[in-house]
Amino acid sequence: MKISFNWIRVSHIFGVVALILGIIDPLEGSVLIALGSILLVFSSYLGNDPRWKIFILASALILTGVSFLFYLSSRGGIGGNSELSWWYGILILPYPLGWLLAITMLIIRTFKKKSS
Repeated sequence: MKISFNWIRVSHIFGVVALILGIIDPLEGSVLIALGSILLVFSSYLGNDPRWKIFILASALILTGVSFLFYLSSRGGIGGNSELSWWYGILILPYPLGWLLAITMLIIRTFKKKSS
């Protein structure tokens, strides 16, 4: 008996779970969220989802924001006694915007499948 394994579905499930679990702690969970967004891009592209380009945009936003998050954290953070002003926080904004875009697309995908 041969068992087939659907890697597209597994990567989609792990991506969704990573996006949701990572939000528990947005700083340490940012790596998990970035990995989840990459898995969603992988599953949507290989699954022939017509919205795969939006998932790439969301993943690019998340990766950009997370990169700046770690960079600013390595420089001592922003505001307060740090040498960087609060305005550097704008560089982190793509991270939550990308996460919201990915979650919104997942919700839209769920409702479109149910209505079809």
